[in-house]
Amino acid sequence: MKKILLLSDTHSHIDERILHYVAEADEIWHAGDIGDLKVTDKIKELKPLRAVFGNIDDHEIRKEFPLNQRFLCEDVDVWITHIGGYPGRYSPAIREEIQKNPPKLFICGHSHILKVMPDKKLDLLHMNPGAAGKYGFHKKRTMLRFNIDGANIKDLVVIELEASPKVSPGPCEGGEFVP
Repeated sequence: MKKILLLSDTHSHIDERILHYVAEADEIWHAGDIGDLKVTDKIKELKPLRAVFGNIDDHEIRKEFPLNQRFLCEDVDVWITHIGGYPGRYSPAIREEIQKNPPKLFICGHSHILKVMPDKKLDLLHMNPGAAGKYGFHKKRTMLRFNIDGANIKDLVVIELEASPKVSPGPCEGGEFVP
């Protein structure tokens, strides 16, 4: 069994609250918009990290991390990308591939909106952890924690971190969970 901490959209921000949850996980997955390599360097000091670059990430981050990561965790086929959309509205850049060869777990970031929902047509689970950083329209900083045990994804927990005065107001009232 692997304990996974999933985060995205840190936008150069890492703090002790995030690192507290990093220390509790077996692996950390970052779905892009890292912002500064100091974020991923700090995480890698503590735990193994899988990450992708996002649209705000510079050439240094893009040299270190790919656009997509596709891998097996236990018996779960995982695909992480930054801009991926969600069931029924996948990004044109991945739409054909995800329909031809869907993973069991599809992860993206970018929207700053926490969303976990099944795609019954493609028989996959979609996750977007929202944004763990302080910059953007989100009102709550969020991450996801879950376990992968063989072929099972279980024990999903939404982690909400305190808001920051630097967060600009916007339409997001938190996350969305669609069973």
